[in-house]
Amino acid sequence: MTDLRRTATLLPTDPTGRAVIAKFFRALGDPTRLRLLEFVLHEEKTVTQCVEHVGLAQDRVSSHLGCLAGCGFVQVRREGRYTHYRVVDPRVAELVLLARSLSADNAAALSDCMRIDR
Repeated sequence: MTDLRRTATLLPTDPTGRAVIAKFFRALGDPTRLRLLEFVLHEEKTVTQCVEHVGLAQDRVSSHLGCLAGCGFVQVRREGRYTHYRVVDPRVAELVLLARSLSADNAAALSDCMRIDR
Protein backbone atom coordinates (compact mmCIF):
# COMPACT_ATOMS: atom_id res chain seq x y z
CA MET A 1 0.00 0.00 0.00
CA THR A 2 1.28 3.45 -0.91
CA ASP A 3 2.11 5.80 1.93
CA LEU A 4 -0.53 8.49 1.32
CA ARG A 5 1.44 11.10 3.22
CA ARG A 6 4.13 11.03 0.52
CA THR A 7 1.86 11.45 -2.48
CA ALA A 8 1.68 14.83 -4.18
CA THR A 9 -2.05 15.22 -3.47
CA LEU A 10 -4.25 13.55 -0.89
CA LEU A 11 -7.51 14.59 -2.49
CA PRO A 12 -8.92 13.60 -5.85
CA THR A 13 -8.14 16.12 -8.57
CA ASP A 14 -11.75 16.35 -9.76
CA PRO A 15 -14.30 18.53 -7.92
CA THR A 16 -16.79 15.66 -7.65
CA GLY A 17 -14.27 13.49 -5.84
CA ARG A 18 -13.46 16.29 -3.41
CA ALA A 19 -17.17 16.86 -2.78
CA VAL A 20 -17.62 13.17 -1.93
CA ILE A 21 -14.82 13.36 0.65
CA ALA A 22 -16.33 16.50 2.18
CA LYS A 23 -19.69 14.72 2.37
CA PHE A 24 -17.95 11.79 4.08
CA PHE A 25 -16.76 14.11 6.85
CA ARG A 26 -20.13 15.87 7.14
CA ALA A 27 -21.74 12.49 7.81
CA LEU A 28 -19.39 12.11 10.78
CA GLY A 29 -19.81 15.73 11.84
CA ASP A 30 -22.72 15.17 14.20
CA PRO A 31 -22.24 14.19 17.87
CA THR A 32 -25.28 11.91 17.85
CA ARG A 33 -24.08 10.03 14.78
CA LEU A 34 -20.67 9.58 16.41
CA ARG A 35 -22.32 8.17 19.55
CA LEU A 36 -24.40 5.82 17.42
CA LEU A 37 -21.33 4.67 15.49
CA GLU A 38 -19.58 3.84 18.73
CA PHE A 39 -22.69 2.06 20.06
CA VAL A 40 -23.02 -0.23 17.03
CA LEU A 41 -19.29 -0.74 16.58
CA HIS A 42 -18.89 -4.19 18.11
CA GLU A 43 -22.34 -5.75 17.83
CA GLU A 44 -25.66 -5.30 16.15
CA LYS A 45 -28.19 -3.06 17.85
CA THR A 46 -31.85 -2.44 17.12
CA VAL A 47 -33.31 1.00 16.62
CA THR A 48 -34.99 0.66 20.03
CA GLN A 49 -31.63 -0.01 21.69
CA CYS A 50 -30.12 2.97 19.87
CA VAL A 51 -33.00 5.21 21.01
CA GLU A 52 -32.45 4.15 24.61
CA HIS A 53 -28.71 4.73 24.29
CA VAL A 54 -28.82 8.27 22.91
CA GLY A 55 -32.08 9.38 24.53
CA LEU A 56 -33.61 10.98 21.47
CA ALA A 57 -36.93 10.37 19.76
CA GLN A 58 -37.16 7.32 17.52
CA ASP A 59 -37.63 9.38 14.34
CA ARG A 60 -34.46 11.40 15.02
CA VAL A 61 -32.42 8.27 15.76
CA SER A 62 -33.77 6.56 12.65
CA SER A 63 -32.80 9.62 10.61
CA HIS A 64 -29.24 9.55 11.97
CA LEU A 65 -28.95 5.80 11.41
CA GLY A 66 -30.32 6.25 7.90
CA CYS A 67 -27.60 8.80 7.21
CA LEU A 68 -24.90 6.46 8.51
CA ALA A 69 -26.31 3.57 6.49
CA GLY A 70 -26.76 5.64 3.35
CA CYS A 71 -23.16 6.82 3.56
CA GLY A 72 -21.88 3.28 4.06
CA PHE A 73 -20.72 3.59 7.67
CA VAL A 74 -23.14 0.99 9.03
CA GLN A 75 -24.82 -2.10 7.66
CA VAL A 76 -28.57 -2.61 7.99
CA ARG A 77 -30.24 -5.97 8.54
CA ARG A 78 -34.00 -6.35 8.70
CA GLU A 79 -35.59 -9.16 10.67
CA GLY A 80 -39.36 -9.02 10.66
CA ARG A 81 -40.38 -5.65 12.02
CA TYR A 82 -36.96 -5.01 13.57
CA THR A 83 -34.05 -3.23 11.96
CA HIS A 84 -30.52 -3.93 13.16
CA TYR A 85 -27.45 -1.77 12.61
CA ARG A 86 -23.75 -2.42 12.98
CA VAL A 87 -20.39 -1.19 11.75
CA VAL A 88 -18.83 -3.68 9.36
CA ASP A 89 -15.64 -1.92 8.34
CA PRO A 90 -13.00 -1.79 11.10
CA ARG A 91 -11.52 1.33 9.50
CA VAL A 92 -14.47 3.27 10.92
CA ALA A 93 -13.17 2.64 14.44
CA GLU A 94 -9.65 3.57 13.35
CA LEU A 95 -10.94 6.80 11.84
CA VAL A 96 -12.85 7.78 14.97
CA LEU A 97 -9.85 6.97 17.17
CA LEU A 98 -7.62 9.09 14.95
CA ALA A 99 -10.11 11.96 15.10
CA ARG A 100 -10.24 11.63 18.88
CA SER A 101 -6.46 11.82 19.10
CA LEU A 102 -6.18 14.76 16.71
CA SER A 103 -8.97 16.67 18.43
CA ALA A 104 -7.39 16.07 21.85
CA ASP A 105 -4.14 17.51 20.54
CA ASN A 106 -6.01 20.56 19.23
CA ALA A 107 -8.73 20.84 21.89
CA ALA A 108 -8.11 24.48 22.80
CA ALA A 109 -8.10 25.66 19.20
CA LEU A 110 -11.20 23.62 18.36
CA SER A 111 -13.04 24.92 21.42
CA ASP A 112 -12.22 28.51 20.47
CA CYS A 113 -13.05 28.06 16.78
CA MET A 114 -15.93 30.37 15.87
CA ARG A 115 -16.13 29.32 12.21
CA ILE A 116 -17.61 25.90 12.89
CA ASP A 117 -21.03 25.57 14.54
CA ARG A 118 -20.85 24.38 18.12
